[in-house]
Amino acid sequence: MALSRITLENFRNHAATQLGETAHFNLLVGENGAGKTNILEALSLLGPGRGLRRASLADLPRRASSDAPPLPFAIGASLTEAGTVSARLGTYTEAGTPNRRLVRVNGAPATAGSLAEWMAMSWLTPAMDGLFTDSAGARRRFMDRMALAIAPDHARRVNALEAALRERGKLLENRSDPRWLDAVEAQAADHGAAVARTRAMLVARLADELSALPPEPFARPALSYLPGGPTDETALRAELARARPRDRAAGRALTGPQRDELQVKMASTGHPAAACSTGEQKAMLIAITLAHGTIAAAGRPSVLLLDEVAAHLDPVRRVELFNRLGAGKAQVWMTGTELAPFEAIAAQSAIWRVSGGGVERV
Repeated sequence: MALSRITLENFRNHAATQLGETAHFNLLVGENGAGKTNILEALSLLGPGRGLRRASLADLPRRASSDAPPLPFAIGASLTEAGTVSARLGTYTEAGTPNRRLVRVNGAPATAGSLAEWMAMSWLTPAMDGLFTDSAGARRRFMDRMALAIAPDHARRVNALEAALRERGKLLENRSDPRWLDAVEAQAADHGAAVARTRAMLVARLADELSALPPEPFARPALSYLPGGPTDETALRAELARARPRDRAAGRALTGPQRDELQVKMASTGHPAAACSTGEQKAMLIAITLAHGTIAAAGRPSVLLLDEVAAHLDPVRRVELFNRLGAGKAQVWMTGTELAPFEAIAAQSAIWRVSGGGVERV
């Protein structure tokens, strides 16, 4: 078990919601718009980043009326390991600073990035179905979120790299002292090489996990990490210095980890994932999510959030999904409009019916 004693206050359409006595499988059942995905989003914010919807803070609080100011929201949960509470995690806003997200661990102030040190968080949502046809940036974000399972400081490195590249861009535009550029490029190369190493390590470990999976019923994807430039710190720093005239003209850095790509193909055919059918793409995405869940659950608590997954699978794939999730160590949260698709695991699940921003234990 990973999360228990979960509370939501003034978050989305939830005024005051509590979920206790959680289990390995946790099912949220209700009509569309009831608030099921809002609960998953709240749980995702107990990790680094902007959560599974990547929403702005202004969209998260509940409002007493359409013209009322946003209410401060709070999300909390106990982290439980082997039946013992090891930490109390919380994230919230305050009335005076609605655009500032605060974090506490065991009652003490903490950073959002530090949440990755306590727990690994993974998710799969319908919005991710277009990942393989989306931009390379979307796939880099996908890699970076998964990378937190093996390198909790990865988000800090990515943010530092982006900040260094922005500073470099300003210096290039203003034709500043080359010595300033040397210093900023040294920072970019340091963080960039660390980011590239972690992404490469992640893809290699995912590939190992995927190679052990049977090709059916979920299509097995073949993953490749395609670096956007040198991955060695010294070589990357030299390339940034060499490319100054080109990057000044382009208005951005044209080499480095900010140009990385995650290449995904169907292992059995070699076809690019973007050219595969919608069903094949969904199957490959589920396979990657399951492989990552195995990696994330190694050595620390792990939570897997699956939004509306079971209803879109045929019975064979649904049973196989439940079997794999049951054999894994990650705590699983799933949503659905009805309980029928979860019949095979209902007896071993904690189930809540969600309606109008409230929950009732089934």
